[in-house]
Amino acid sequence: MISEIIQSPPPNRFIGLIPSVVKAADAKLPTKYGEFRIAGYRSLTSDEEFVVVYKGELRTEDALPVRIHSQCMTGDVFNSAKCDCGEQLDLAMERIAREGRGVIVYQQQEGRGIGIINKIRAYALQDQGADTIEANVQLGLDIDARRYEQCVEILRDLGLRRVKAMTNNPEKIQAMRQGGIEVAERVATEIEPSKDTQKYLSVKKFQMGHLLSLVTS
Repeated sequence: MISEIIQSPPPNRFIGLIPSVVKAADAKLPTKYGEFRIAGYRSLTSDEEFVVVYKGELRTEDALPVRIHSQCMTGDVFNSAKCDCGEQLDLAMERIAREGRGVIVYQQQEGRGIGIINKIRAYALQDQGADTIEANVQLGLDIDARRYEQCVEILRDLGLRRVKAMTNNPEKIQAMRQGGIEVAERVATEIEPSKDTQKYLSVKKFQMGHLLSLVTS
């Protein structure tokens, strides 16, 4: 994996703020990568729910591997070859298992926030030649409607202050930094492009600014 050191002094202006999320449940989660814990958080300002999969002692000054993962039912559950989402999630689980500590915040903002039905509609337009951005625009939807503030709040609630961000998306890094988390390092979660993902990943790199060194055109 590619790693980048990022200078990011942690602000502390969030101490004492009224929480907008609350932990609702916590349990053991045995997986093929070993034993984790799983927690459920609820938003206090919307009907959104979050799932957190974590391992090890989190309240430390060490920089721990962290991923904010946006739900992708097609990739995470059904192993769609149209995207790299499921494979990125696997990489994050593997790294946390290897290091013995870390967190994945799984946010239910399917299809960059448009929902699963609209995502399938966008897939249909992609079948006709549109790219992932063009499909959303044709449907009258936002290109990317995701927000990460409450994901970062969850990280703070778990005790994290310094992280190694497992992401290719600079907006997630920015959200962590703005939310009071020091991003000490970026760890690329990059998957080799295939014939099915080449166009999708090219759009993410050249039109959405994702950090994808393996995509060249």
